Amino acid sequence: MKKQIANWGNYPVIESNEEYFAFEEQLRQIMSGNDSFIPRGNGRCYGDASLAKNTISTLKFDKILSFERQTGIFECQSGITLDQILEVIIPAGWFLPVTPGTQFITVGGAVASDVHGKNHHIDGSFSKHILDMDIILASGETIFCSKEINPDLFEATCGGMGLTGLISRTRFRLKKIETSYIRQKQIKASNLEELINLFSEYRHYTYSVAWIDCLKKGPQFGRGILMLGEHAALAELNEKQKKDPLQIPAKRQINFPFSLPSWVLNAYTVKAFNFLFYAKNFKKEINNIIGYSAFFYPLDAILHWNRGYGKKGFVQYQFVLPLEAKKGLIEILQRISDKGLGSFLAVLKVFGKQESIISFPKEGYTLALDFPVKTGLLEFLDELDQVVLQYGGRIYMSKDARMKPDIFWHSYPDLKKFKAIIGKYDPDGRIRSVQSDRLLLTTN
Repeated sequence: MKKQIANWGNYPVIESNEEYFAFEEQLRQIMSGNDSFIPRGNGRCYGDASLAKNTISTLKFDKILSFERQTGIFECQSGITLDQILEVIIPAGWFLPVTPGTQFITVGGAVASDVHGKNHHIDGSFSKHILDMDIILASGETIFCSKEINPDLFEATCGGMGLTGLISRTRFRLKKIETSYIRQKQIKASNLEELINLFSEYRHYTYSVAWIDCLKKGPQFGRGILMLGEHAALAELNEKQKKDPLQIPAKRQINFPFSLPSWVLNAYTVKAFNFLFYAKNFKKEINNIIGYSAFFYPLDAILHWNRGYGKKGFVQYQFVLPLEAKKGLIEILQRISDKGLGSFLAVLKVFGKQESIISFPKEGYTLALDFPVKTGLLEFLDELDQVVLQYGGRIYMSKDARMKPDIFWHSYPDLKKFKAIIGKYDPDGRIRSVQSDRLLLTTN
């Protein structure tokens, strides 16, 4: 059925023929009936990675295939979402090995984006915990792959934006927990230098993430709040929490019923938000026990929060710079501050080491910012791309909607190898997206 579709940033919007399947034979019929297509999960990547003239939705292909409660091995179809998995595994004393900032993505999307979380410096990205997968190629053939069997297909699928084929089955390891609560520590940093030092001081924490005030100038430039976390032990809970230590929190969501007018988001409202967010922590350090949802998925409590950026949508700009390129991080934040293009959500994390063909993470600092689409934004982001490239960094494909191909090809060193693997498993070039064509991955 043809309809207008967009991913979470609501930019770009395209017309697509979107088809659904619940069984593999249905999928093969859909594949054979289209000259080209891209698999699509819940549309929570931000840009144009899962957009194409023909999209194949996995959302009805969402079954749990097995769950070994003693060993924490979980096996499922690719259309199941992380929140559906959490409802099953948490009461059994397990948690996701890696989770992004939303639980409303599919497992297939988690693999295709090779998602990272607040624990990358300790546990790596999602692909590190995958045991094996089945990939249905454009030809309809199913290929089993793991780090040992068909490793080229496995590596190219992890972070490959769906270009190798449709992930039909994934088996991965979970993380053992005693409770569904998080022991959280929040520390205020008066500037960027202090914030970076805090990351280093508390690098032994499993989970770490920081919010940055990206508009503040002068001595308080880059001030922020570092948020640290560990899975709470049973003994750390209060008496009320101990009554149901593995509880799933009630689903209370505030609905954003319509898109805000574009004028609502400006430097003044961002400054006001940043002031209030920073000031809410009255103390230098706050320690408490909170539910996992509040720690990992605070924005999931606001249904359709993406509408807050207006009808034109927004671009999430996420990049990573090597640890030694702190000057690049400062330069980018200064340019954003000087331009007055502040972001409500400016999230800084530290990545650990990772070597892969196409996945985004590499050891260093990663910063994610949201910018509403308006005149001059794309040109400004092109300028930031040059800074990222100059300091040896790269842009996250899962968030990208506008990167130029020369930036892409100069920042991902193994693209020729990745493109060759795509050609091996899809020689006719039938799997393609708006993004893959824009970045010259699926064009000659």
